[in-house]
Amino acid sequence: MISFVGGCAGSTGGGMKVIRILLLFKQGAREVMRLIHPNAQFAVKLGKKPVDNRIIEAVWGFLSAYIAVFVVMLLLLLATGLDQVTAYSAVAATLNNLGPGLGEVAQNYASINTFSKVVLCIGMLLGRLEIFTLLVIFTPVFWQR
Repeated sequence: MISFVGGCAGSTGGGMKVIRILLLFKQGAREVMRLIHPNAQFAVKLGKKPVDNRIIEAVWGFLSAYIAVFVVMLLLLLATGLDQVTAYSAVAATLNNLGPGLGEVAQNYASINTFSKVVLCIGMLLGRLEIFTLLVIFTPVFWQR
């Protein structure tokens, strides 16, 4: 499960990146404080500098896209007949750029079917390119310019 955190900002490691996880925790703490003090203004800060709300919204958007991609890929692999452990770990390994997973993919990915390999290749691209980059390329609005 710790593989979902990923590397630091700017690293080529996959996952959510440490800075995004930190911002999510700080945003969660801010929401708890807002419940206690509804009229107070709280800023999420990194170091001593406040973080713009648009950045926090982008982090939430990334988390939503990350979870959606993970769930869709997991369901596709489960539909091909892979067991839960193999499907979950294979998606986690490819989306987070880890390498081997658990179950049938503990040693290598040779034993799984071709469709699953295609799904996992897309997962590797999504993980390596930070999801949003690849999703933007496939939107028609991007190509209308």
